[in-house]
Formats: sequence, structure tokens, C-alpha cells
Amino acid sequence: MTIPLRAPHDIAAPGIGGVGESTLRPDGTLKVKGEFAYTSDLWMDGMLWGATLRSPHPRARIVSIDTAPALAHPGVHAVLTHEDVPGRKHYGVDLTWDQPVLAIGEVRHQGEPIALVAADHPETARRALDKIAIEWEILEPLTDARRAALDPSYPQVQDRPNPARHQPVRVGDVEAVRGQAEVVVSGTYEVGIQDQAFLGPESGLAVPGEDGGVELYVATQWMHNDLKQIGPCLGLPEDRIRMTLSGVGGAFGGREDLSMQIHAAMLALHTGRPIKMVYNRYESFFGHVHRHPAQMRYEYGASKDGKILYADVEIILDGGAYTSSTLNVIGNAASLGVGPYVIPNVKIDAYGVYTNNPPCGAMRGFGAVQACFAYESILDKLGEACGLDPVTIRQTNAAAQGSALATGQIIHAPLPMKEMLAQARDLPMPAPLDSTDLRNLPGGASQTTHGEGVRRGVGYGVGIKNLCFSEGYDDYSTAKVRLEVIGGAATALVHTAAAEVGQGLVTIEAQIARTELGIENVVIHPADNQVGDAGSSSASRQSYMTGGAVQAACRAVRDRVLELVNATYDDVSLAGGKVVSASGGVIAAIEDVLGDRAIEETREYHHQPTTGMDKVTGQGDTHAQLGLCVHRAVVDVDVDLGLVKVVELAAVQDVGKILNRLSLEGQIHGGTAQGLGLAVMEEIVVSDGKVRNPSFTDYLIPTILDMPPMRLEILENADPRAPYGLRGAGEPPTLSSTPAIVAAIRDATGLALHRVPVRPEHITG
Repeated sequence: MTIPLRAPHDIAAPGIGGVGESTLRPDGTLKVKGEFAYTSDLWMDGMLWGATLRSPHPRARIVSIDTAPALAHPGVHAVLTHEDVPGRKHYGVDLTWDQPVLAIGEVRHQGEPIALVAADHPETARRALDKIAIEWEILEPLTDARRAALDPSYPQVQDRPNPARHQPVRVGDVEAVRGQAEVVVSGTYEVGIQDQAFLGPESGLAVPGEDGGVELYVATQWMHNDLKQIGPCLGLPEDRIRMTLSGVGGAFGGREDLSMQIHAAMLALHTGRPIKMVYNRYESFFGHVHRHPAQMRYEYGASKDGKILYADVEIILDGGAYTSSTLNVIGNAASLGVGPYVIPNVKIDAYGVYTNNPPCGAMRGFGAVQACFAYESILDKLGEACGLDPVTIRQTNAAAQGSALATGQIIHAPLPMKEMLAQARDLPMPAPLDSTDLRNLPGGASQTTHGEGVRRGVGYGVGIKNLCFSEGYDDYSTAKVRLEVIGGAATALVHTAAAEVGQGLVTIEAQIARTELGIENVVIHPADNQVGDAGSSSASRQSYMTGGAVQAACRAVRDRVLELVNATYDDVSLAGGKVVSASGGVIAAIEDVLGDRAIEETREYHHQPTTGMDKVTGQGDTHAQLGLCVHRAVVDVDVDLGLVKVVELAAVQDVGKILNRLSLEGQIHGGTAQGLGLAVMEEIVVSDGKVRNPSFTDYLIPTILDMPPMRLEILENADPRAPYGLRGAGEPPTLSSTPAIVAAIRDATGLALHRVPVRPEHITG
């Protein structure tokens, strides 16, 4: 008889490598030893090398272009321009279709691709680029983001009206209560352009297929979104483009937009040969989008006891020449513009604009980072004006479960913010400065100081970040799970298109499969487009979305296994590779149940629906999930030289459910490090639309010597809507670490510090 099935939720036996264990990453050892194969390591016999000619000007008209000298160069097999694009000539990550595959008539930012070369050696390709003759009419670049947002007379970039998006948020009546405030503080805040600075440059391999299609081996964050753009531009149906994820050397949002994918495929189809493209570091700075720079104005009014009555906010984000993710970044900046605080009257105007500055798009934190620096900074200013310490002013206005965000959305999951702030405050402080060891001083072993003029400061930051896709997007992921007996052991094959970009997703997929199927042997299929869409590896969503899809597919497989058991038991489950009864008795080994059968199930997982933001009021249930992190920073500052040493960073974060503590701690450490970089060192310096520091010599990122010890307090307040109750964890630490560090520098120096990154001259005056 068929067993009446319940919906078992058994967790795999300890030691099997299931959910909750710190299972080691299968790629970890290879990466540490330098043996992991990245896209830049790909090789195929007979391949050619592709290279891209890029504009040296931020804005100019192409009067003429002569490719004949390059084509005549020995070893060159092809030189292509926009006239050779076989299909649609524009693409866009959000399907805005405004970015040319190759420049058409006018370039709108420095580094814009103009022409492609394929040659039998990379140096030959680069020399051929120098032979392409272009006559330019140089135009004055449009670089003033504020004027682009607010001045209707400011010229337009690419015939698209500014702003690209203006998103208001209106709650209550700010003007009506403005006069009631007993304390009013205001400030203007700026965030420079931060780069994702992933270590693996853009690269990949395109191989022409016998059917006229193409195979692409690339590093990306979202294969199916790439496919939607690549197909029309190549003039090919999607089923003739076969994409396989190759080794990804970091991403952080910078691989959501296309880079070399269409270019390599065009050259492969034109020459009939495999094409390899690898950017050098200089080109990489122009080959992907960056974090939007921001100009922000904040005014808060409050009662004497620190209770905020109103917030009046203006946020301007510079998206550069093309749309990329700007529309959605503005949605995040607007909806989270006053953070996790209860404010009864709110006026926010968030603008995203086009300029001839470098294109900007997705980066870890996605619009919420910029707003967080401003709202945390103004909150410290308000606390000081009210005579309240940084923790108390935040606790006084803290949101909680049941509170409403500025968009009117009710926070459905636990949000113990007051308690988290207290935990951060009460953690032990680091030991006093030991000036006898120069490595402990600002400036380190360079011996710039022996402790003179060094002051210690402490600061706090709180960041709230939306997790998963928002604003009505039908966010989903697909997983296929196959269970069969291989070599005498039950083995599961998990197949998704989700991109492993260094965050440890392949480890989590295997842990979920072990938990749900109760077996140890799990194989992760290489990610490709031969299975349904998994969405982007961004928005801290893959553990939630692809994890949910793998869980659902495994449960469907499990149910079919249990249906095969012919017994009279009314409650059975899988554990330790056995079918067991409710009493723990073994009924059968899974291998015996399966025999020579293979059971395969595919499932999609969707999170609960969200809505768009009202175009006038900004109201709506825009987010599926929210993540919160609290940081306490301790810094030592040499006030004479303007040097900063971050002594310690403590983080308190609620993750809902720990799936893999080791990986989770790595995410918090990594996110915090990027926030540290934005606070004190990372900035793409742009002057008149031109990037002045496109190298790791001049664009500085934190090293192991810059990253201080961390104290972590990880909370588990389950989100009832999420698989296992988990909460995405990768982005919130990036938000809160930056304002915490800057607040600590303010505490040490007494300076206002309204801009990040903080430079030595900001401290010394």
C-alpha cells in the first residue's frame, strides 16, 4: 500500500554536512593554493585573442574611423565596429537597451568600447588597436550631477531626460510640524565613487558552434539576464547560446552588467574560431560599473528628548552615461533613506541622473550604503545636539517588529535593534594603545609617529538593507535535483544556474541537499543555462532563493522516494541514507528503494509578492526581507598627520538562521572590509569626466594589515517567511561599518567629516 505522507522537516544527522554545520568549501583549498581555474585561465586549441579599443574621451563625436591599417597588421583576423553587430545594437542590464554594443557616432564616457580586434596573440591584438585611426570632435562633458537632477536647462546626455528617476517619499506633513521641533540639525554629505575591485578581471571564452550558435564560458552574476541581452544583439535565439559559468574572481555587483560577452561572441562568430578575452587591470576599471557617487542633504527636527519629528532629505546619485541599475538603486536609496528608525513625518526626494562620468550600477549595498552614511551621520549630530550618546539616540528612535518603514511597509519579522545596540555597546573594549610597537600606530612601520598626537575614538553605525529583489519584481530561482545510485551509494546531483561568485553558494546547496535527503553524497552540477533561471547572485538573495528552490526540489524527490516504499507505516522520513519510521526503525536503505531508478524533480521558488513604490508618495510593500547590522568601531587617529588606524570593529547581526557559521563569518568580515575601504581609502578620482587613478597602485583597497580584529555577535531570530528562517547576510555589514568608522574618527578629532572616504587632509585641514 502507499504510505500516507506527512511533510517531514527532518534535519540531517550531525556530521553529514547538513544545514547548521561549518562544512568546508569544496573550492577553498584550490583557491588558497592558487590552483583554482578562473575564466582568465581558460584555453582552447586554435583560439584567437580578442581586444577592445576604448574611448580616451568622456564625451566626443566620432567624425571618422579607419580600421584598414589594423586589419592589415600581420596576425590580425578581424576588426569589428558597430556596423558589424549582427542584431540589436544596444543592451542594458535592466533591459533598458540604452548602452551601445560598440559606440555609434558619439562616445558618452571615457572607456566606452569602439572597436574589436581578433588576433593570434594578445600583444598583436593590442598593437592592432593602436593602428585604428579615429578623427574626433571633442565635446565638453556634462559632469554636474546636481544640476542634472534639479536644473531643467542643463543639457541632456544621450537624448534621455534627466533625472533618470525621481522617487519621492512622503509621510505625514513635514512643513506642518517643522516649527514644532525643539532641536533642528542639518548637514550635507557626499560619497565618492567606490569600485568593486574584484581581483579577477573580466575575461571569458567564446566558441562558435556547428549550428551557427555560440558557447560562452564566462564569469557573471546572472546568466539568464546576460542571455536576454546577448541573444538579440547577436541575432540568435536563446537556445543557440550555451552559457557555462566559469571561475569567478569576485563580483560584488560589478558583473551584473555585460562586459566582454557580446564582444567575444561577435568575434567568434565572425572568425569561426574560439575567442579569448582578458582585460588587464587598467581596462577593468573602465570595463564595469561602479558604486554611484552621492550628494545628500539631510535635515532632522526633534524634541529635546531626541524623538525625531520630521526628516527632510534630498539624495542625488550620479549614474553616469547609461542607465544600468540606476532605476532600482534609486528605489533602494529612497525607500531606505531614513534607515531603521520611526519618523512620523518624512519628505525624501531621491534622484538618479545621467552624466558623462563613469557608468555606475550595482555594488554591494545597492543605494542603501550611500543613504546609510548620511542618516547615521545626521543622527550622531542630532544626538549631540540633544545631549544623548550615540546608542541612546538610536534606541530612542529605533524601529522594531510591527513598526512601519518610511514607505509604510510593516516590518513583519523580528527586529531587535535596541537590544543589538546594547550588545554592541557592552562588548569589551580593545586594550589601550601600546605605542612601543610601531605596528600598532597610525602609519604603522613607516615610523611616521611614536604616539604623539594620537587620539582614540569610538563610533556606532546601524544599517538596514533590503534582501532579495524588490518593487514588484517576480523574484524566483530554479533548481533541478536528481537522485540515483552511483557506485553503490545514493547520490544527489543538484543543478542550478546560480552563480558562485566567492560567497560559498555551492557549499550551501550541498548542505541543503544533505539535510533534505538525509544522504552524504551530493554533487553540484556546473552552473549553466540548461536549467531554469536562478536570478542574480546579488541582493543577498541566493541562500534564500536558490536555497529555497533546492529545498523544494529535494523535498519533491524525497516524497517520491518515500512513495516507493511499500509498507504500512504512516510516518516515515529519510535519515543517514535510510528510510526510517517515526520510532526510528530502519525500513530500507535508499539504495535498495531506488534500485536502478533515477528520480529527478525541478522546482521554482518564489518569495512573497512585493509592490512598486507609489510615484508620488513612495508608499508600498516594496521589500521581501530586511537585514540589520550594528557596528561599533574603535580607531586611533594621528590628528597631526591625518592618519587613521582602525583598531577594532565589532558587529552584531541578526541572520535568522545560521546555515554555515564559517561562511557566514566570512561574509560579515568581507562586507565590513568593503565598508572600511569606503570609509578611509577607496575612491575612483574623476576630474572632468576622466578617471585619474585606474590602477591598484593609486586606487587603494584594504589589505590584511588594514583590517582589524573583529568581535561578532550573531543572532538567530527566524524569519517565518524564509527557508529555514534564514536572513540574507552579505550586504548589511557593508552599510553600517562605514558610518561607524567615520563616527569614531569624529569622536577622536571633533571634526564634522561630511564626506567619504576620509582623507588625511580632511583631518589636518
